[in-house]
Amino acid sequence: MVSEADLLPKEEFRDSDPSRFEQLRRLDDLAKAGALTAGQLMTTPALSVRADATLAQAARAMATKHIKRLPVIDAEGMLVGVVSRSDLPKVFLRPDEDIAQEIRGEVLVRLFPGDPSPVLARVKEGVVTLTGRIHDTSLVPVAPRLARAVEGVVDVECELTGPASMRFGPPVVGPQF
Repeated sequence: MVSEADLLPKEEFRDSDPSRFEQLRRLDDLAKAGALTAGQLMTTPALSVRADATLAQAARAMATKHIKRLPVIDAEGMLVGVVSRSDLPKVFLRPDEDIAQEIRGEVLVRLFPGDPSPVLARVKEGVVTLTGRIHDTSLVPVAPRLARAVEGVVDVECELTGPASMRFGPPVVGPQF
């Protein structure tokens, strides 16, 4: 995949004669400036995500690598599509209250039945915080995983604790997924 960033050195060095110091400091850019084929010009290895990656994983990869488009590949490594930066806000701009309602209705009611539920879900800027005291601590890793699957969730903080009789020190904090 040839990106805009790959093309910039070609334009930058078109009519210039870089100093020896500049040549040594920017060897990769000079190689791109002299490229004649897409294979010579593109950045390798190509960063991609598998089709089953979450949107949060794709967004994180794009943000950390400062890229605007990300190829999506299947299990065999074949291209199945491209995710762009403009695709992502549509999912992550979901109102916090909508996210919270879906987590309460789809996750908490099933995992932690009761009226009122022993677990609360607060959402701020797409980040879900699960708090409460539960009897079955084996559900601690399950709750954040299911909450993270809700569209619009950016991250999940799990602050679930076990029954009062099990507390010997600070609360049992669930793993961060």
